[in-house]
Amino acid sequence: MAAPADQRIAVPIDDPNADTEWNDILRKHGVIPEKPPSPTPMIEEAILEGRRLAHENRLEGKELDELDALEDEEDEAFLEQYRQKRMQEMNKLAKKSIHGAVYPISKPEYSREVTEASNHGPVFVNLMSSMGTNVESRVLSELWRQAAKEYGDIKFCEIIADKAIENYPDRNCPTILVYKNGDIVKQIVTLITVGGVRVNMMNIDDLLVEVGAISEKDMRVVKRKRDAEDAKEEQLMGKGIKSGNLRHATIDDDDDDDDWD
Repeated sequence: MAAPADQRIAVPIDDPNADTEWNDILRKHGVIPEKPPSPTPMIEEAILEGRRLAHENRLEGKELDELDALEDEEDEAFLEQYRQKRMQEMNKLAKKSIHGAVYPISKPEYSREVTEASNHGPVFVNLMSSMGTNVESRVLSELWRQAAKEYGDIKFCEIIADKAIENYPDRNCPTILVYKNGDIVKQIVTLITVGGVRVNMMNIDDLLVEVGAISEKDMRVVKRKRDAEDAKEEQLMGKGIKSGNLRHATIDDDDDDDDWD
C-alpha cells in the first residue's frame, strides 16, 4: 500500500479560470496553471491608437474646396498644412499625368506600346471581347476609360483579344494584363474574381495598389474609400429613419384601432 504522502488526491476544480481564493491557492501550489494575461488592456490600447490615427488623418483625401469648408471647425495652421500638402500632391500628379485616356492599340504596336513602354512604368491592358453581348467586357471598358482619366500618370491600353492573340476564346474576355519591366506581372481572366459585372473603381484601385502602380495612401484611393464609407453610413442612417417611421406608423395604426373598440 502506498504511503499517504505518495497518494494522489483528487482536488475539486469547478472553473480553473475563475478568480477565486481556492483557485489562487491551487495556482500557488502548481495544481492549475497561472491565468493568461487579460487581452482587454491590449484591445483598449489598439482601439485608442486607432482613434488617434483616425483623428490625425481625418483630412486625408479631402479636396481643396472641402478643406476650405472646414475653416470654422479646424485650426487654421493645421488646415494650411494640409492645403500645402494637397497642392504639392496635385502638382506632382499633374506633371506625371502624360496619358489621361485609353490607348487603342493594334498587334503591330503591341510590343512598342505595351512591352517596351512598361520599362518606364506599369502598363495595364484590357483584352476586349469582339462581341457586343459580353456584358463584363463592356463594363470593364467603361471603367478603363474612367481609370485612364483619373490616373493620367498610368498607361491604360485596350485591344480586341483575338487581334492580339489569335483564336483567343471570347469566354475568357475581358482579360486584364499588367506589364512591368517588360514582363506580365498580373493576369485576370474575366471579372469573376473581382466582382463580376458589379466590379467598380474601388476594385480597380485595389489592383493598382496590389501591383505597386500607386500607394494605398494615394489621395485618389483614400478619397474614394472615404466617399464609399460616407455613402454607406448615410444609407444605414436612411434605413434607420425608414424603420423608425414604419414603427411609429404601426403604433399609430394600433392607436386608431383602439379608438374603434
